[in-house]
Amino acid sequence: MHYSMSIAFLVLLVVCAIAALTVRQLISAVVIFGVFSFFSAIFFATLGALDVAFTEAAVGAAVTTVFFVSALFRTRKHESQ
Repeated sequence: MHYSMSIAFLVLLVVCAIAALTVRQLISAVVIFGVFSFFSAIFFATLGALDVAFTEAAVGAAVTTVFFVSALFRTRKHESQ
């Protein structure tokens, strides 16, 4: 069971990475990146590395996603000429 769950989370990580690279909207890429970090934290937890999982959940899924979203909303979509 442990092996099949690890394989499933690795497949989900690859799918999220490909999806984040192929979407056209930046906010969609940021959300998918947050989901990638969440799946990565769960994967580390299934491996027994709870300290790494907690750090990934706190930094990767929460803080980085908030920083990216705030940066997107603070930038302009088009420059005025």
